[in-house]
Amino acid sequence: MATLDSIVVGSGPNGLAAAITLARAGRSVCLFEAAETVGGGTRSAELTLPGFVHDICSSIHPLGVVSPFFKSLSLQDYGLEWIHPELPLAHPLDNGTAVVSNQSLEETAYGLGLDGTAYQRVLQPLVDNGDRLFGQVLGPVRFPRYPMLMAKFGSHAIRSAGGLARSLFRNEAAQAMFAGMAAHSVLPLDRMLTAAVGLMFCVTVHHGGWPLARGGSQQIANAMASYLRSLGGQIETGRRVNRLADLPPARAILFDVAPRQLSKIVGESLPASYRRKLERFRHGPGIFKIDWALDGPIPWRADPCKRAGTVHVGGTLEEISAAEEAPWRGKHAERPLVLVAQQSLFDPDRAPQGKQTGWAYCHVPHGSTFDMTARIEAQLERFAPGFRDLILARHVMKPADFHSYNANYVGGDITGGVMDLRQFFARPVLRWTPYLTPTSNIFLCSSSTPPGAGVHGMCGYHAAQAAFRTVLR
Repeated sequence: MATLDSIVVGSGPNGLAAAITLARAGRSVCLFEAAETVGGGTRSAELTLPGFVHDICSSIHPLGVVSPFFKSLSLQDYGLEWIHPELPLAHPLDNGTAVVSNQSLEETAYGLGLDGTAYQRVLQPLVDNGDRLFGQVLGPVRFPRYPMLMAKFGSHAIRSAGGLARSLFRNEAAQAMFAGMAAHSVLPLDRMLTAAVGLMFCVTVHHGGWPLARGGSQQIANAMASYLRSLGGQIETGRRVNRLADLPPARAILFDVAPRQLSKIVGESLPASYRRKLERFRHGPGIFKIDWALDGPIPWRADPCKRAGTVHVGGTLEEISAAEEAPWRGKHAERPLVLVAQQSLFDPDRAPQGKQTGWAYCHVPHGSTFDMTARIEAQLERFAPGFRDLILARHVMKPADFHSYNANYVGGDITGGVMDLRQFFARPVLRWTPYLTPTSNIFLCSSSTPPGAGVHGMCGYHAAQAAFRTVLR
């Protein structure tokens, strides 16, 4: 076989993004995927009952519509349609009300009452310059192109989410809402940089929204794969790669895998010191996920929750902080923060007429085998009395199930590894070009590289750019 310009191993959003970037530049590329379908974390299936389409992993895609890479594509020409729920996010409270984050920054601030002024003061310059902000933060650490903007962001982002929420907001509602946003960091909320995640998710609400893909997240991967083929790229599914010898010759090989997987596959082609660093890369808490087939919509007490695509179910800042601290101590929160998505309210293709789907997960200790079903459903029942009566069927995935489903989800960690201060700068190891390994034609393009987790494709894009600068000039 003639030597290819490039090979990509793994067809998650980052692997597909890397392959597309290479093919758009006229390089020959072949993508290998172990499963029978492309997608990685963007797959959908009938997990419960016939006619109920569930997203196996990611479901709501705020980074998908603000990503510079995704914005450079015309995936709508290949079947992708974004659906924007009436409300991006609601956060219910025990008094029967809910904090609402909608696409209008002004309306969101107004709903926060006395805390609205502080919220708008911090968010307005970031939202107004959203494209510049995401262009900077969705990539490797570099000197900022927009120093004043990044100074405004960084002065708050460097802090802990709990500390920032208590200093900015006086009322329980605003503090709770920000805590729910920051919990996507999968870190204790007293850690530095957790405020950055909270701010980023707040900005995405107002800058691009929190959409879902019509027909399921699988449609994102399908559209990317169709676009790749239109560029001449090849895709081979059902092709597991266990070692370098399983691959044909190529000038550059990009791996959309976890660091430990890269070490196993590439083996002695990498220096021993680098392999040791890959194997020391830390993975954090896992997730416990439930998909439900429901006999009707979730009966939330707070009306805004009935109109939201995403609902953060966790109560107050103090409760959420305790819930997110627990997995780091090897504990299972009695009242976990449950991230809920209600896709079928806005996408009728997801469920039979008159029925609904439910999608929810919480964070649990790494590799946990504990069944969180009762605790998750108790949290929903707390804010939506009668929820359990609507359950027709459920499908449960524990951390081990996620690891079996995708070897990159080590111990059930779906984020590609801990994103604390240390691994923010050393992801997966401390290198000026983190995507390039010491073996010059081998690259890492997974979410274990900057900027980390999320359906944005930027890890793959930046890895491909690194290949252009080195072996594919």
